[in-house]
Amino acid sequence: MSTNGLQAAVTKMQDAGVGAAAIANFKRFYHLLEQGTSGYILESEISPLPDLPHLDTNAAPTADDLRALDQTAVIKLNGGLGTSMGLQAAKSLLPVRDGLAFLDIIARQILATRKATGARLPLIFMNSFRTADDTEKVLAKYPELRVEGLPDSFLQNREPKLSADTLAPIEWPADPELEWCPPGHGDLYPALFDAGIIRDLLAQGYRYAFVSNADNLGATPNALMAGWFARSGAPYAAEMSRKTPADVKGGQLVVRNHDGRLVQRETAQTHPDDMAISLDATKHKYFHTNNLWFNLEALQAELERTGGVLELPLIRNEKTVDPTDPASPAVVQIESAMGAAVRVFPGATAIEVARERFLPVKTTDDLLLLRSDIYELTDDYRLHKVSEPPVVKLSKPYKTITGFEQRFPYGPPRLRDAQSFTVDGDYTFEGDTTATGAAYLPAGTGIIPAGTVIHG
Repeated sequence: MSTNGLQAAVTKMQDAGVGAAAIANFKRFYHLLEQGTSGYILESEISPLPDLPHLDTNAAPTADDLRALDQTAVIKLNGGLGTSMGLQAAKSLLPVRDGLAFLDIIARQILATRKATGARLPLIFMNSFRTADDTEKVLAKYPELRVEGLPDSFLQNREPKLSADTLAPIEWPADPELEWCPPGHGDLYPALFDAGIIRDLLAQGYRYAFVSNADNLGATPNALMAGWFARSGAPYAAEMSRKTPADVKGGQLVVRNHDGRLVQRETAQTHPDDMAISLDATKHKYFHTNNLWFNLEALQAELERTGGVLELPLIRNEKTVDPTDPASPAVVQIESAMGAAVRVFPGATAIEVARERFLPVKTTDDLLLLRSDIYELTDDYRLHKVSEPPVVKLSKPYKTITGFEQRFPYGPPRLRDAQSFTVDGDYTFEGDTTATGAAYLPAGTGIIPAGTVIHG
């Protein structure tokens, strides 16, 4: 049954115009899925990451740093729709500060960095089929971003969702778009290879690529980082940060015991029996920011050697075909993680960076912080942290953007004097409210009047 399933899936991908390298990656993962590969990286097989060197990215850059930055391209992963926040369009269209969306701020960060450093800094987005058109409309406001001879975007691939029972492509006539899923951000590699992006960058004299998520406005291009990576001689590097109370989950680098090689372990690759220790910040001190640096020559050589099929570990993701309907048929999504390529490159390394280089928005809790007085948007469009961010926990009515906006019509409360901000009830906030200490609102409903100070 599964052999027929694989052929049906491949035919479906070919008919949809999916690239050859992406299909080859899918075949490899499908065979691993057939073999029952769990993808787990067991705690008994690894050791925690040792203390890493720390890089101060606020120091004055040297001429060598600036030269390295001029040889760097910036790639942003921009395929997400923000469905967990109730969005049906690109998350990067969401306003963050001063009426500017993620895309606006990213574009302005690049332009400000070019002006300050003289670096060429091409900006290239990896879009999905559902974010490409909207992204192009926003970027049309910034024609000066374009770099002659280079595209400003390329497409992430897609693959069929598989029936959990048969591993055949699922059919869902009610909404055929739901028959498809993204392959995880590990798809960066076959997508780059099929689009010829690395070849084009090398032909124009670029040597390095800095890759990050579009929803992480802390991941700005930085001459100090570029210079450090160039001097390291490494083919690949990951930016790691010390865990805070807000960072217990997510990917982490660990050391594989049998060969000492760095590998990435995602939450989905952590055995349930190992989950508690993997979240223990006293043992696993770092989390992965998903900010990556590549030597383009090393990356292109490996992709050419493998035909675009890097040997990344399988992530088996079990869902329902309609994610909004738990009664719809169970499916398996084949995924991989971009950061898992650390295991592919001998000599890959990592460095500790400040938490300010990791400011993602995965939930409305994160969005509340970025819109609050904890951060200020500087003249060069960096988010400057004014005080330590509190841990924010909002209840279910705030989890969608619609619910969130309705309940904070005048913006977030002031949070600079808060250690935490927890809302268990359903309240609408008038303007000029302040949270202090362990600010807490219990279960219940109502209006928080202007001038209210919320405390423990």
